[in-house]
Amino acid sequence: MEHVDVLIVGAGLSGIGAACHLRRESPDRSVAVLEARDAIGGTWDLFRYPGVRSDSDMFTLGYSFRPWTKTKSMADGPSIREYVRETAREYGVDERIRFRHKVVGAEWSTADRRWTVHARHDDTDVTLTCSFLFVCSGYYRYDQGYTPDLPGVANFAGPVVHPQHWPEDLDYTGKRVVVIGSGATAVTLVPSMAETAAHVTMLQRSPSYVLALPAVDPLANLLRGKLPTRLLYPLVRWKNVLSAQAAFQLSRRAPRVMKSLLRKGARKLLPAGYDVDTHFAPSYDPWDQRMCFVPDGDLFAALRTGRASIVTDRIAGFTAGGITLESGDELPADIVVTATGLNLLPVGGMSLTVDGEPVDLGETLAYKGMMLSGVPNFALTIGYTNASWTLKADLVARYVCRLLNHMRDRGLHIATPAPPSGTAATVPLVDLKSGYVLRSIEALPKQGAAAPWRLYQNYPRDVLLMRHGPVDDDMAFDRVPAAVASRA
Repeated sequence: MEHVDVLIVGAGLSGIGAACHLRRESPDRSVAVLEARDAIGGTWDLFRYPGVRSDSDMFTLGYSFRPWTKTKSMADGPSIREYVRETAREYGVDERIRFRHKVVGAEWSTADRRWTVHARHDDTDVTLTCSFLFVCSGYYRYDQGYTPDLPGVANFAGPVVHPQHWPEDLDYTGKRVVVIGSGATAVTLVPSMAETAAHVTMLQRSPSYVLALPAVDPLANLLRGKLPTRLLYPLVRWKNVLSAQAAFQLSRRAPRVMKSLLRKGARKLLPAGYDVDTHFAPSYDPWDQRMCFVPDGDLFAALRTGRASIVTDRIAGFTAGGITLESGDELPADIVVTATGLNLLPVGGMSLTVDGEPVDLGETLAYKGMMLSGVPNFALTIGYTNASWTLKADLVARYVCRLLNHMRDRGLHIATPAPPSGTAATVPLVDLKSGYVLRSIEALPKQGAAAPWRLYQNYPRDVLLMRHGPVDDDMAFDRVPAAVASRA
């Protein structure tokens, strides 16, 4: 049976980054990557809907060790996918990926000091062992997006499409399109489809906060060519980190002020007399749910020209030619797009067992937002909810390298997060009030009241904790002689 030192699950943005960090910082470790799909890129390979792009700037969504050098800060999906693939090739990680390997379960044995990992490769069962299991599969289902119950949708004569599975041959030129939803996907789809559709209507049950940001970073544009990339990239990266953190802290400490600023920003970009309070003023506070960012205000531009519109109402039913609303109005449609969110699937849906005992993720405590109480030699990557995913993914990968090097240097074999007596769960690991989180809240690991069992959605603070803080706080280490001969 094949054995590797570190087995990474997932070849998306996080998994490729993790493998590259291991190549850079723990080059003595053998690494393999199992990817359920047949391509590198994860989210950025899966999503192919019109206009798909990042809603984080690429100076923070890009890897810390490989600068983003293109002009656009808020990049399109194909550019991000190619960036991830180029990084994998540059570090030789692409040669370590086994595609179409869906991990279904893993069992830890303390006696053997290793994980036994079971995967499905096409129609064949595959088993590997590893000393450390690193899950970088994100937290949503790749094979199924979330679609709520839509009363009477079977009456509709046209196609109903979920953005997670966009048909390559869907032609919406000159068609009337209704996009159901108000999140990041909806605000991306509407201006993109409006370029060629007859009209696009964003139908939302309730609004989201929407903020226009420049597609090209002004500071980066000013300094490009004047500073070497090795200085420009971290400078702009930290500028964006601190700007985002300031906005988040303002939202938390003075939500009324932030609401007023967002309202004024929307009003400035919308036609005179537009009903901002109905369509752009949510009932919740900013950052209770993830904020939507639109490059160069493209959504507002589509609304100004009349190529798109927003309707805030509830669906009563469907007819052959459109959607009837609770207000009594009807929206004519040739195509309906259900941009209604994700289904959460922690650790890719795989089962975990420790010494014969199943692990209930919802009963575990998250250690530094990346390891689980009572689960040895295991880490998972879940990015920030209020900032770029990769900022957190980089911290997690570098911490795993620190931990592995610490264990190697001291002859240690097993590292298990162990909460002190009295440490109790307080909040979920993903601390958002978005529907996709609330639907699966019980399945998520929890956080305690204080570090290292609590992270605060604060990158500068986490840098101090994870990059410069101790690697052995609240960690139980063991030297366990192998009970069986190595099967490497």
